[in-house]
Amino acid sequence: MSRPVSAVSQMLERNQALFVGKRLLVCGALEDDYPRQLAELADSLTVFTTDYCYFLSQQAALGERILFDHQLGGAPRFDALLLLMPKAKAEAQYLLAMMAPLLESGADLFLAGENRGGINGADKLLAPYGEKPIKRDSARRCSLYHGELGKPVAPFELDAWFSRYECKAADTELTVMALPGVFSADGLDLGSQMLLASLPPMQGKLLDFGCGAGVIGSILAKRNPALTVNMVDISALALESSRRTLAVNGLQGRVYASDVYSDIAERFQHIVSNPPFHAGLKTFYAATETFLARAPEFLTADGALTIVANAFLRYQPILDTHFKRTEVIASDGKFKVYLSKA
Repeated sequence: MSRPVSAVSQMLERNQALFVGKRLLVCGALEDDYPRQLAELADSLTVFTTDYCYFLSQQAALGERILFDHQLGGAPRFDALLLLMPKAKAEAQYLLAMMAPLLESGADLFLAGENRGGINGADKLLAPYGEKPIKRDSARRCSLYHGELGKPVAPFELDAWFSRYECKAADTELTVMALPGVFSADGLDLGSQMLLASLPPMQGKLLDFGCGAGVIGSILAKRNPALTVNMVDISALALESSRRTLAVNGLQGRVYASDVYSDIAERFQHIVSNPPFHAGLKTFYAATETFLARAPEFLTADGALTIVANAFLRYQPILDTHFKRTEVIASDGKFKVYLSKA
């Protein structure tokens, strides 16, 4: 399925001469089919994404040229990098640090993104790698910067990029490990705190949907030793963070990528989530609505869905449509916790 061309890609289209004949590495906030055009321009193309949804959408067209993971390694083999600015500055720094060792000395460094998304901080982002970049273009409220890899590059050390903190939900303490840009990377958010305070003892199989750094699933695993914990997310950075969070706390769980229910083939006694409703700079309800609407298909006969959401989000009508019974089991001015049974 073709994706609408973004404003950033429209700007890049008029600068295509920059990419002709390059051994090009593309990463960051990919959101449309533009890399397919780059495949025809570049001598070789590798697209690296941490977004499983995007990976699935492009895999048929790009084949082995698109990779989904939290890390890319190997010897220097590219002479150009195109980084599409992610929402989180720390994630951009992470990607640059990871990709720079894969570039040959003198390689082109291209940064592109929406002006409101932090692209105009390109000077500081690229400062560790070379001289001040030039602004190649500015159009449709987007900008393209062009620099050159002119400084020595340190090897990429994944472990150095994890933040680590301790959190507590009721009487359960947890050590959290999180890569940049991952939800709950800085601390346990108030919504998740309310959700965890509302959940009774559990047994059987649990699905933690949109697991982020793995806080919810890990705390429930620690509280309920007999619980079989499954965690899914579309972010490779979130999945690796969840694996580390489980490991550092001596917990067991299955962690894997799924675009909503794309890779899920079993039923659960419990589905628990603090569902995401932002995608990049846009409020994004579609995936969450699909998650809620199809949840009964993935619950056992006696199973239950428990979610926390911002109070202004209209999830009650969706839940009422697809579940026999839904109640608000906790709320304040900002959040509501919903319990739904099929």
